[in-house]
Amino acid sequence: MRAFIFLCVSITAGLFSGCGPSPEYTFVNEGNPLLRDRYTSQPAPLVARDGKLYVYCGHDEQYDDKPGYEGKYGYNITEWLCYSTEDMQNWTSHGPVLKPGDFAWAVGEAWGSQCVEVDGKYYFYASAQSGDPEYKAIGVAVGDSPLGPFKDALGHPLITDDMTPNGPRGWWNDFDPTVMVDEDGTPWICWGNGTCFLARLKPNMIELDGPIVTLPLDRYVEGPWLYKRGMTYYIVYVSMGPGRETLSYATASSLAGPWESRGEFSGMARDSFTIHPGVVEYKGHSYLFYHNASLSLSGYGPGNGRRSVCVEELSYDPDGSIRYVEQTEKGISIL
Repeated sequence: MRAFIFLCVSITAGLFSGCGPSPEYTFVNEGNPLLRDRYTSQPAPLVARDGKLYVYCGHDEQYDDKPGYEGKYGYNITEWLCYSTEDMQNWTSHGPVLKPGDFAWAVGEAWGSQCVEVDGKYYFYASAQSGDPEYKAIGVAVGDSPLGPFKDALGHPLITDDMTPNGPRGWWNDFDPTVMVDEDGTPWICWGNGTCFLARLKPNMIELDGPIVTLPLDRYVEGPWLYKRGMTYYIVYVSMGPGRETLSYATASSLAGPWESRGEFSGMARDSFTIHPGVVEYKGHSYLFYHNASLSLSGYGPGNGRRSVCVEELSYDPDGSIRYVEQTEKGISIL
């Protein structure tokens, strides 16, 4: 493994059994995987008003021997981490910014998330496991900076299983939120596992404002990411490929649709059943963040439950089509 360069700026014992990196330190982009200090997944980029790019992601800590769903190839995502950069090459790891237990209603499982900024407040939307009843739910926390501290805004989930009975996945429906504020100031939230749901948010960002609709997307699985480029709305999402997940997208001239499925734009992630997109424009370039499972740390990995965030440059044809993205080891590293 190539050397992972970092500079510790604080010391906290016991993060990795008494040995390992501190909660905040800097490192240099050496290619993919981009993040190598911990196992990370489900990246969500944000350009904040301070000019920095922040990437939020889950912390993968797969169990070694716990039986059941989490087993040898399962998932144990314990908290949401944050990383930042000003040039895509030099990065700071900020450690955890939120845990499922910070939501009054959640009992664990730090699934997909996204943070957005509105009027100087940062709203962190996240999916986690609800305790009673037991299902996946989506909550929202709010903070005054990209690093929080984030506080549960409602004391209960924003979206619950009884609100989406039209999804085939039952208690897995409400998963992987993505939020976009349109140019007219209207916020929208999109999410779903097995079914892609869309709803308008109220200006306060913590309540739905109208009905929940479903979007018919080809081979849709999970992980939608909603954004607008020019006059075109895009949803990039996880689709089902030949045995493992891939990335596809759809476009529309309005959020009301109709949405046109445009096909696959990136293939299966290395060593991972899953993949998860996050798209951002930063300093004149477009980037696709995703995860694979090619990293090995402390004798563990690769494995589905030990994933790692990667990044590639994203480009478009003149007609707005997303060009196919090859997943590479170099990524956007200049080394």
